[in-house]
Amino acid sequence: MIEAFLWALGMGLVGAVVFAAIGLVSGTDETAVVAPLTLLVVLLGVPAAGVFSFFLAAVVAKHITHAIPTTLLGIPGDTMAVPMLADAQQLRELGVPHIALRKAISGGVISAFIAVPFAVLFATLLSPIADEIGDAAPWIFAGAALLIAFTSKGRWAAMAALFPFVLLVVGVNMFVTQQLGHGLSISFFLGIATGPLIADLFLSMSPAGRKTLERSKPSEFDLAPDVRTWKGRMPNPLKVLDRKQLSYTSGAAVVSSATFVFSPVAMTVMMGEFAGSRIKNGYHRLTTMMSVRNGTTESTYIAETLIPLIALGLPLSPMAAGPAAPLFNAPPEYTVNTETGETHNLHDLLTTWEFLVFGLLAVAIASLVAYPFAMTNAHRAASWVMRNVSHEAIIGAFAGLILVICIYEGGLLAVLVTVTVGLIGGLMNRLLGVHSGVQFMGYYAAVLTVPAILAL
Repeated sequence: MIEAFLWALGMGLVGAVVFAAIGLVSGTDETAVVAPLTLLVVLLGVPAAGVFSFFLAAVVAKHITHAIPTTLLGIPGDTMAVPMLADAQQLRELGVPHIALRKAISGGVISAFIAVPFAVLFATLLSPIADEIGDAAPWIFAGAALLIAFTSKGRWAAMAALFPFVLLVVGVNMFVTQQLGHGLSISFFLGIATGPLIADLFLSMSPAGRKTLERSKPSEFDLAPDVRTWKGRMPNPLKVLDRKQLSYTSGAAVVSSATFVFSPVAMTVMMGEFAGSRIKNGYHRLTTMMSVRNGTTESTYIAETLIPLIALGLPLSPMAAGPAAPLFNAPPEYTVNTETGETHNLHDLLTTWEFLVFGLLAVAIASLVAYPFAMTNAHRAASWVMRNVSHEAIIGAFAGLILVICIYEGGLLAVLVTVTVGLIGGLMNRLLGVHSGVQFMGYYAAVLTVPAILAL
């Protein structure tokens, strides 16, 4: 137990530091950055406690620091920060972006601490019927894929596009199995995760597509001034929010911890609108929506990871099928048997109590690393990142990592699979609004539901 605790402590610290820094870089999609590094940690053979702590600390830390470019620069830190952009812009126009930042990250910290025990509680309530859910998994995956597609931006187009995408995965996987003697999974996963990047790369090589990417001049951003309104090293997040904001943020964290099959973006928008509709004062409504929305990004990510992990062992949520997918399926370390539904992953390697203890430990580490940093150094960090960190360098580093992992799984054929799936998936994302969560569910429908249909 002591060894597992030390692994959780060390890897949680690594995840928090690395992703607190990555969160400062605008536009770093969670799936494209969290998932490949988590996969690398799994494949390196890190014990289960370390893998789980690394992932959870990474997500919490990134969601704290992604509020910095969103509030101070007016550009979204990542996909989950997009619903906060309009409120943040209005607070910038009022001259109080520093208040928006503090409300957002304080709501995130409070929600993360609430989400872990409630997610464990809801998972425990579901555990008695886990076998029945496992037997019905092929059909649940199909239903969940359609539900997530319907709640995505693409809606009807996403639901219709699922069928050809599933057939693409089935066909490519059969061809690969004939050539290599075994199927691939990681390469499909990486292709879906990096699809938008691969699609942009191909568009830049096409004269017609290049026009959609051209910019007439470099982007310009105004960095808000640095204002400190408290004494001491950092404020208490419980005192940054007033009583009503604390109530709405906590309530949203509890509710969103139970709705683990819905889109995190949809829950973030819905929880923010629900709280905002009950407050008349404009300034108070905007600051409350900032705390509720950023808090919901934390709670949905935590619950959508923990509940499927603890209760089922199957990735039955948008989060579990997206950034958290390596915690469920990362052969040869973690596997999901597509024929029998049997699993060997964190669901089998950690107990419920270990999920609770290591989960709270990861949240505490991420909060201690990222919260003081964001509260005291946000202005300087945002300015340094915008002046000195190249987006191309970040993308190049991840492209190299993905290439190494693909060759590890299946050589050049695996690289071609990643490029193929990434190109098709990326164009579906760009043109039809079929986000990576829908595509991940489509992948699982291809390997679980299609064989079940053929066996009827």
